[in-house]
Amino acid sequence: MGTPMMVLRQTASAPPGTAESAGEPPARQATCLGEVPAFLRTLGAELLLFGGKGGVGKTTCAAATALYLATHFPDGTFLVVSIDPAHSLQDCFARSPLPANLKLFEIDSQECLRKFKEAHSRHLRQIALHGTLLDDDDVARLLDLSVPGLDEVMAFDEVSLLLKARTYDCIVVDTAPTGHTLRFLELPEMLHEWFAAIDAMLAKHHYLAKLYRASDDKDEADLFLERLRQPLEHLASLLGDQTRCLFVPVMLAEPASLDETRRLVDRLERMRVPVRDIFVNRLYPPVGDCPTCQDICCQQFSVLERLGPKFQKYALWEVPIQREEVRGAEHLLQLWTGVHRLAGRAQPAPTTSPAPRVDHPPRLPGPEVSLVLFSGKGGVGKTTLASATAFSLAEAYPDRDVFLVSTDPAHSLSDCLAVPIGPEGTRVGDRLTALEIDAEAEFQELKGRYADEVAKFFDYLLSGHEMVDLEFEREAMEHFLDLSPPGLDELMAVARVVALLGTANNRIVVLDTAPTGHLVRLLELPGLIQDWLKVMIGLLLKYKDLCWLPATSDYLTAMSRKVRFLRSVLEDPAKGRLYAVSALTQMTLEETRDLFQACRRLGIHVPVLFLNQVTPDNPCPLCQSRFRAESGVRREFEKIFKDVHQCLVYHCGELRGCDRLAELGRALYRT
Repeated sequence: MGTPMMVLRQTASAPPGTAESAGEPPARQATCLGEVPAFLRTLGAELLLFGGKGGVGKTTCAAATALYLATHFPDGTFLVVSIDPAHSLQDCFARSPLPANLKLFEIDSQECLRKFKEAHSRHLRQIALHGTLLDDDDVARLLDLSVPGLDEVMAFDEVSLLLKARTYDCIVVDTAPTGHTLRFLELPEMLHEWFAAIDAMLAKHHYLAKLYRASDDKDEADLFLERLRQPLEHLASLLGDQTRCLFVPVMLAEPASLDETRRLVDRLERMRVPVRDIFVNRLYPPVGDCPTCQDICCQQFSVLERLGPKFQKYALWEVPIQREEVRGAEHLLQLWTGVHRLAGRAQPAPTTSPAPRVDHPPRLPGPEVSLVLFSGKGGVGKTTLASATAFSLAEAYPDRDVFLVSTDPAHSLSDCLAVPIGPEGTRVGDRLTALEIDAEAEFQELKGRYADEVAKFFDYLLSGHEMVDLEFEREAMEHFLDLSPPGLDELMAVARVVALLGTANNRIVVLDTAPTGHLVRLLELPGLIQDWLKVMIGLLLKYKDLCWLPATSDYLTAMSRKVRFLRSVLEDPAKGRLYAVSALTQMTLEETRDLFQACRRLGIHVPVLFLNQVTPDNPCPLCQSRFRAESGVRREFEKIFKDVHQCLVYHCGELRGCDRLAELGRALYRT
């Protein structure tokens, strides 16, 4: 496939030095003192991945690690790369000059996809023409589609090419939040199915070439697939290598973060991805008489007590809370000075969480509203505010049925409500139902129905005495949906949301979405789905005499109607609302700016911006430092988003469980 098609947003200059590619380089020791994890003391791993729940500090830890390695191993070459669609890596370094042996990349996967299609559409078209009933125009229409989820494949491809090139001693990866990171790591299995489908499409072509030309030589399409496989197989093998790869989970001492980290580590173990260290970020010092700090210490202590039994196989590292935002090279390097192995703590005196405090609450959406979406950077409290809003709407409109829905692949709704939630829905209040949509299960069900219909159709054709053997075509058609890129399952999630909305006027859906980058893709889905559906329905109608699949056609036609309905809701400010959630840090400010730009591009109005987790003003030195820093960022928010209603939601203890969320909901809005 040639050289990596990286799209560089901004980078420090670095020499083109190469690693010792002939054989494995010996591990090197850092000339440094202090207690730090082994992956910082010894240069051995080629791939370091940082992951966890949104907002826990993955980007900060990844950036600080890359900078530390480049500083302490001056003869090595390093790359820190972001695969999160909502990049904040560049913002984390804050334009600081980097060491000459460190490069920074933020992968623009959409641009990579454009270049990939530009370079290889001829090969893809050749494969499709060999293996399907489609003609050249049909193949062109399919290849021109921008199908959501393919960006993750391109990000995977970019990382695999970089590793195979071995230009760097170590690549540090800042991943997307948990659900999308796991999907990224599971891409080797998905790509194995993808290649199996391609092989099925080419099987008849190979058979006929050998039969009539007595040749089994590889053609251009075969050579293209070989070049495509090699770097992907290299990355797949590296992900399970205990010496050359390491995944470092980052978490906060919060119940939702603990539960999500446990699920993440369990999945990584099943996938055989090496994990040895876990960072517990932003721990408060167990001293002082500040009520805010005491309240947070009590909450953190209850979580820390549960860490030992759950993660006894791993080295746990404490990363203290910083008085200022960790941004810029100087602050990133200082992060490691306070890191040490997590030790036992004395139990703090119990406190009572204060009542919710909200400044400048907005008006509650009117009774005509049917869809409310919450969006923002991971970890800013979208799930909490979405849940509180659902309780508030259910109280204000007792004649409406309210549905609180999560489409985030790493569901935290159950953790927030402290109630087990599933895809079928759980009643959590009067006329309030919560559900977490399992998009992958929805898509697998569609694939199962499609496979059954294809099998019945070909069984019917092959039962006729005069019919030729169509087993090659049958196998190719059976694999057709396996060619769909990851992310197509999100189409199923959208369909479920629209089904909940229906045409009834007595339903309100409150949607807790994935973090910003993946939400933008979700907001783009209606237009993308419409294009995809037009092509798919058109093809099924065009070839109905050769391969008629009525159930699949009916399903796609119904889905097309749902998509049109969703677009009409999003474009009507009275019926559809998108509320942005942010925190008072420079990095969340930049990501919020990106979100608003995307919404303007899509024609979606954002009437309210919630500034969440605000530090109250009190005499505590730590709180005072954070309050001053947040006040400066707040002034920037007021200037940049001067036409948007801005609501301040202060830190007020643990907001978990239905009673606390309902209490917050009553404070959050004016009725």
